[in-house]
Amino acid sequence: MTYPIHCVDTENTLSDDNLRHIIDDFIAQKASKAKRILILPPDITRFYSKAGFITAYLYQQLKDQAEIFFLPALGTHEPMSDKEIDGMFGTEIPKELFLPHFWRTDVVKLGEISAARIAELSDDKLNCSMEVAVNKLLLDKKWDLIISVGQIVPHEVIGMANYTKNILVGTGGEDTIHKSHFLGAVYGMERIMGRTYTPVRKALNEGFDTYLRHLPIEFILTVLGKKNGELALQGVFCGNQDDTYVEACKLSQQLNLNLLDKPIQKAIVFLEPAEFKTTWLGNKAIYRTRMAMADDGELIILAPGLHRFGEDIEIDQLIRKYGYKTTDETLAAVNENPELENNLSAAAHLIHGTADNRFKVTYCPDDGVTKAEIESVNYQYCHYKDMLKRYPIEKMENGWNTLEDGEEVFYVSNPALGLWATKDNFNNQ
Repeated sequence: MTYPIHCVDTENTLSDDNLRHIIDDFIAQKASKAKRILILPPDITRFYSKAGFITAYLYQQLKDQAEIFFLPALGTHEPMSDKEIDGMFGTEIPKELFLPHFWRTDVVKLGEISAARIAELSDDKLNCSMEVAVNKLLLDKKWDLIISVGQIVPHEVIGMANYTKNILVGTGGEDTIHKSHFLGAVYGMERIMGRTYTPVRKALNEGFDTYLRHLPIEFILTVLGKKNGELALQGVFCGNQDDTYVEACKLSQQLNLNLLDKPIQKAIVFLEPAEFKTTWLGNKAIYRTRMAMADDGELIILAPGLHRFGEDIEIDQLIRKYGYKTTDETLAAVNENPELENNLSAAAHLIHGTADNRFKVTYCPDDGVTKAEIESVNYQYCHYKDMLKRYPIEKMENGWNTLEDGEEVFYVSNPALGLWATKDNFNNQ
């Protein structure tokens, strides 16, 4: 295969052997002479992306010729534990090669997107500049190659995940993360999710092109879909230009957009406990389904692994203080409270996590978060085990299910893997 490498199979599944051949081609064309390599994979919250497999295979093939380090694109998430590293990347990579990214302290500002440009992109809803900054390790001139690995999938902040977002948010700093998230929130999630080019994407791409395009960064992007009820790799895209991202988006939109003929009156969404430990991540259950939810419907979130609200302790405290109120209430709180104004990604998250009183959200943790805590942030509560008795998900299939008592529910086994909307809602945005 010649570079860029775009490999798609929507009829079958790209096997692990297929994937190895694709990465071998990538290595032959882009890494055969590299002596110092930095790899930027996602963390455990993107476990199903095949990025762990790709990252481990890159190490196996290149460790004898090159010095390799790994900087997981954590964004605001906590550094990966040894157990999480083993689970995602295997046990053969020495732990000392994994370097943590601290979004508040480890970055270097390279420039900014002007306030005038942000105002233009946001339809004049946001009037401030946005820094372009990345972890200082990326700027070390010793790297012959920097490989960003990740999955393209519909995303609430930027439209479609990954590509330049993996760099400027995954290894970015406070200002970029706060303002990119808030830009997406004030512009409107429904106008963004599932779209290739959005105001946030344009801002990050422009920042990358202006300040980082000269670096030896290459992207390996995966697209996964459901085949015979199982998650399957169906596309791999290797390149360093926008066309690689665009082609991956086309496939993801084909596979990961679930457009429904009618709204959902009751949705049941399961959050895998190893992946979803906070509402910061678990609220994918809300924003990935909100365009499909009926007015006055109910979204039931089964969250056995939930143990707090924010990935970051400071943001966790802000979520507990301000709660998931309506969008207008959160915007007012930003204007009235400097601590929220200075943490715009937290404010954006509160907007992402609201149903705006349009439908009910019932969170169902096991024992990691109490009823009082759930209700304090404005969600309904039910214990996970009690709700599981009412809705035994082991008997459900993804999509529409009719229960023994005749009730119709819609089941989603992992909200991170797609976007659900009615055709009318998605096409009218």
